[in-house]
Order: sequence, then C-alpha cells, then structure tokens
Amino acid sequence: MTAKFVDKIDPYHKANIRKHRKSEGSSRYHDKEASELQPLPLLKDADAGEQPALLVKKFGQCCYLFDFYDPTTDIKSKEVKRSCLNELIEHMTTNRGVLTEAVYPELLKMIATNIFRPLPPNENAFFDPEEDDPNLEPAWPHLQLVYEIFLRFLETPDFQPNIAKKYIDQKFVLQMLDLFDAEDPRERDSLKTVLHRIYGKFLGLRAFIRKHINNIFLRFIYETEQFNGIGELLEILGSIINGFALPLKAEHKQFLLKVLVPLHKVRSLSLYHAQLAYCVVQFIEKDATLAEPVVRGLLKYWPKTCSQKEVMFLGEMEEILDVIDPAEFPKIADPFFRQMARCVSSSHFQIAERALYYWNNEYIVNLIEENINLVMPIMFPPLYRISKEHWNQSILTLVYNVLKTLMEINSSLFNELTANYKAELTKEKMREKDREELWQRLERLELSSSAASNPENSSRTAESSKADVKTDSPSSSRT
Repeated sequence: MTAKFVDKIDPYHKANIRKHRKSEGSSRYHDKEASELQPLPLLKDADAGEQPALLVKKFGQCCYLFDFYDPTTDIKSKEVKRSCLNELIEHMTTNRGVLTEAVYPELLKMIATNIFRPLPPNENAFFDPEEDDPNLEPAWPHLQLVYEIFLRFLETPDFQPNIAKKYIDQKFVLQMLDLFDAEDPRERDSLKTVLHRIYGKFLGLRAFIRKHINNIFLRFIYETEQFNGIGELLEILGSIINGFALPLKAEHKQFLLKVLVPLHKVRSLSLYHAQLAYCVVQFIEKDATLAEPVVRGLLKYWPKTCSQKEVMFLGEMEEILDVIDPAEFPKIADPFFRQMARCVSSSHFQIAERALYYWNNEYIVNLIEENINLVMPIMFPPLYRISKEHWNQSILTLVYNVLKTLMEINSSLFNELTANYKAELTKEKMREKDREELWQRLERLELSSSAASNPENSSRTAESSKADVKTDSPSSSRT
C-alpha cells in the first residue's frame, strides 16, 4: 500500500520508469505439444550392424522440443531426451568410426533444430548488462548437451570437412552468428568455442565469417549499440589475428582502423574492452607501422566526460607502448603526451594516478629518455603546476617521483625549463597586474567622462549630498 502511494506522489519513482524483467519461455514457439518420448535401446547393447540405424533414431528423438517455462510439464520426456543426449556424447567420445556419411545430415539436423530459434526480445528498455542479471535460457539443460555433441563432432578424429561442408554452409554460419546476441553468457561461450572450431576446419568459410563479424560490429557501432556477443566475437578474432600471415593484407589493416578503433567510442566499451585491446595489440605486434594510425585514432575517440572510459584508454595505451617499436615512438610522442598532460592535470585522482603510473614502466621510461627533448617540454609545466596545487596527497607523491626521474634523465634541460617556467609565471603576474591597472584606469575615465558630459546632474548630485550632510548634522538632530 505504501509503495503504491509513493508512486502516485512521485511520478519519477524508479519503480515507474524501470520495467521488471519477467521470466521468458524457452525462446521458441510451440504449435503443438510433443508426444511423450519412450526410451530407445542403449547403443552399447545393440549389435554392431544395428548401431547406425539406432544412432539415427536417437538423433531423431532428440529433435523433439519442450517448453521449459513450465517445469511441471513433460517431465518424463525431458528426462528421456536428456539421457539420450548424454548417451550420444559418451558414444561419440569412446568409439571410433561412428561418423559415417549417413550420420552427418541427421546429426546436423538435430543440432540445427535445437539451437536455431528466434531470440526473445528484450522487454526491459533500461536493461544494463553491467548491473542487471541476464535473462538465462530455460532450455539450457538440453541446449548445453547439444552444444557438447556439436563440439565433440567437430573435434573427433573421424570428422571429414568435405562431407560436413554440404550442411555447415554460409546459411548455417549466419544463423550461428545471430545466436551471439543471446543474453545467456553460457550459450555465448559455447557458441564461441564451436565457431572457432568451424573457422579452423572450413577454410572456404573463413573470409565469409570475418566479413559478417565485420558487419555485426559496424551495425553495433553506427546503428544499434546493442549486441550481447561483442566480447565473444572479439575473443575469436584475437585468435584469428594471431594466425595472420605477414605481411598483413590491406583488408586486415582496414578492419583494424575502420572497425576495431571505432569500437572504442561505444558507451558499453567496458563490457568488451579487454578483448578489444588484445586484438589491437596483436595487430601492432604483427606490423609496427600500425602504431601511429592506431594511437591517433584512439586520441580522436578519447573520452571527455567519462572517467571510467578514460582510465581504460590509459591502460590500453600503456599496452600499446609496451610493444611499440622505438622508431615509431617519436611519430606519436607529441600528440600522445599532450593528451597525457591533460590527464595528469585532471582533478579526478584516478585519471591522474593512472597517467602517472606510466613512469613505473621501465620500457616507457626508456622511450621517454631517448626522446626527452620532445617529451619534457610538454610534460614539465603541468607537472610543476600540479606539484604546487593538487588536492590529493598520493598524486603529489607520484608527481614528485616523476619530476625526480625527469631531472635525473636530463638535469640541464630540467633546470632550463624550471627557470623558463618561473620567468613565465613572473610575466603572467605582471600581465595580470597590468590588466587590473588598465581596468581601474578605464573605470576612472568612465566616471570622469560621465561627470563631464552631465554637469547639471553632477551639480544637483553635489547639492543633494550637501543637504543630506546638513540633515545628518548634530545641530539639526538637536533641533
């Protein structure tokens, strides 16, 4: 009663604007109820000649789907299917020669029937993946086993890609990629492993898979900004990039600069930043000349108001500098350290602290030492200013350590910059003083000119002021 009353008083109460997530079905439609399943004979008890036909029957039995929204319905049939799936996993694991050519279509039909389905729409417009629990798939007890069968199928020594490619084609892969938008992280993790195996087994599908992952990313960046499986797809790409042959093809470089770098500007970057940073660093390790366009791209998308994203950017930039070629460092030193100067000057202590931690990295300090004449003139003024006025004591300690390091690297340049900075401060104080005096003179000139232009008003003002003085005199008060 109280909650309803509060809602009526406050129309902006959180309960009013945030929808409650309700339980979903098994994310598929049911035209009719499945008939009750009957257990089939065990494969291990059947004769060798009967096993292929029985195996096909079991695959067909596993094509029946059940509604897991209501746990009280089809209990026996669900258990029969679960037992059958477990038996298939054991049979494929412990026996050789199971995958005959006749088994391929039946096995892949069973997999497609179970995993391919329309995903339920997200009914919560305010869903936050970082804070809210995902919508778990109720049919996962069966789906998990189906994915396990699929994985064992792809990894078995008897697997023949020439036969399987008739059924695992471009349409099949597209349907798999659509499933990466599922909210259940368990399913996305299984999809990631399976798609990676498919990429390794089917050479003819590799370009197609990369192209459509590219399309998913572009749609995510420029249209929807909503797709649950970005992190998993980036994990797959991390392994793919690691296997790229050198020199890198132009299409791979374009993918880095036109897709991976713009992925940094999306609001939900924190959900997949670790995987994205790994992919970017992999490219730079493959081709050192990519460091400059990547760094300039990151500076272009550098966050202005989100401290959490800025800290992530600083972490990624340190990973890039860890692998950058010393010959490429001078090309990015000027724009990068100008951004660093803004970061160390930030009033947000986490940003300033993360930027100052760069001087704890021995390789980066060596790069700075080799380019000290370029770096120190940029970094010295903000560091010196912060050392006098920053509010956080830990930041002051880090700044003193950085200034000490810079002084040890090149003491003569340090002393010269110190003298120049103090001289500039003195000049600034003189300019400020001159500016104040100029305004005071202007105010006096304005008063004198206004008095000269209105002598009558000024005389009346003088007479009224004299009258006021007489009125306030002691004699008048006695009277």
